[in-house]
Formats: sequence, structure tokens, C-alpha cells
Amino acid sequence: MPFSFSFFRRAAVFLLLAIAVAGCTTTEIEAVAPTTTLDTSGRYAAIVVDARNGRMLYQANAEAERYPASLTKMMTLYLLFEAIDAGKISKTAEIPVSEHARKQPPSKLGFKSGQTIDVDTAIRALATKSANDVAVAVGEYIAGSEEVFAATMTAKARVLGMRNTVFRNASGLPDDGQHTTARDMALLGMALRQRFPHYYHYFSEKDFVFRGKTIRGHNDLIGRVAGVDGIKTGYVRASGYNIVTSVNNGSRRLIVVVMGGDSARSRNDHVEELIQRYLPQAGS
Repeated sequence: MPFSFSFFRRAAVFLLLAIAVAGCTTTEIEAVAPTTTLDTSGRYAAIVVDARNGRMLYQANAEAERYPASLTKMMTLYLLFEAIDAGKISKTAEIPVSEHARKQPPSKLGFKSGQTIDVDTAIRALATKSANDVAVAVGEYIAGSEEVFAATMTAKARVLGMRNTVFRNASGLPDDGQHTTARDMALLGMALRQRFPHYYHYFSEKDFVFRGKTIRGHNDLIGRVAGVDGIKTGYVRASGYNIVTSVNNGSRRLIVVVMGGDSARSRNDHVEELIQRYLPQAGS
């Protein structure tokens, strides 16, 4: 069944992206049963979208509410990229790290009181390391407080057509009020590439250097599966192992979202299954 989307521009800045999947059920689309170890808790949700034309190739529970975990940072980065392109923030600017940001639990870079991080390194820390302290610092830097920033994130989600997403923080750390869907995360993944192709390389990086130390990332599909060029992983206990994956083999592109895996390995194996099955079906 078609999974169509259209792009509109508002004030030459915002990208409006809408995808309709209402009325679709897993019985209308060829189903791929998840591996038996993927999810034993009922959290599984997934979607595969042809990124060239928006056609949905597979879905399971794609509209069911799920905790985004660190997939949240995709929206944090969206707003940061937007601020840079609008000339509000320079990539060389130093972001102060508040006490509130410093006290976030891992994954984090770790800062001493009064320290800062430059914007370019902050982007790498979010895309690669998924640093919670940096996410909070970025939110505070852009909006003045994490609470205001989270409200801005939710408003932007609506602009992009993410109808079932609510953000309560910039990091994706546990919050009962923060939720999304596999469908909405696919929308966000496509919007990031469409709106910010000049920044998309950050999602492909496997590591970065911070204070002379190489910091390695969490996305093991990059370099393991041909064509995978990003984008973001996430995990909290309530969500299980989540991932949004971009696949580009030159003529075909996919966005694959898998949520609720019991382990990073089973999640990654399932993403690889979906890529192998559906990439040949994508338009060229």
C-alpha cells in the first residue's frame, strides 16, 4: 500500500513532510516475522520506507506508541542544524554545560563545573556517542531551558507531520510522557536527510576525538552492512533497543526503523534481514 509524502516550504526555512499510513495493517503488507530473540516483551515495532518516493514496504505496529530513547537526539540535532543554518549559532561557538546538564546519567562525555563544548563537537557527541549531558546543554543553549526546548521539539514534530510524538527532554532519558512511533521516526529520519544533506555526514561517523581521546559510537551497522550510512541508535530499559537506519546503495534508498529489540545484536540482525528483503523492492 502506498506510503506517500509531500514536501512544502514555509518561510523558506521549514520543511513540511507528511506521510499517511492510516488504514494500513500488517495483513495488507508482506510481513517479515521478527527473529525469536528480537523482542520477548511485546515492544516490537518496525517500518521500512522507500526513501525516494515514500512508499511503505513493510510495517508492524508502526503507529503504536513507543519510548524513543536516544532517537530523541535526532530532533535535538534537527533544531541545532536549523539554528546554525539560520545564522543564530556558529559551529565554532562554545556551549556552556550547566550543573543540570553535568548531572545527567550516562551515556555522557563528563564535564567539570564551568566547562564548555564547541558546537561542532557537540554535534558529533550527539550523533555518535549519544551523550546525554551534551543534549541537555544544547537544549538549554538554544531555548534557555530544557523544558522550553522540549516543547519546541514537539512543535517541530507536528510541523514535520509526526502526529504521535511528544518530547519531554532533549536526551531521550526515561520520561513517561515522552513517546513516539516507528512511523514518526521514519519521517524524522527522512526529514533530516532532505532538509540538511550538508550535515548528514555526521550520522555516518563511527567515532570522534574529544580532548585527545577517541570516542567510539554505538551504531555497529555502519561499516558492517553495505549501503548503511547512518543514522541513530537508542536504548532505555522501557524501550528496548531502537534504531533508525538509512540505507543508500546509489540507486535505491531505504529508511528502516526497528524498536523494542531485546539486544543490540538481535535488533541489528533484524535490520539486516529487512534491508536484504526490501532494498531490491525500492525504486531506483
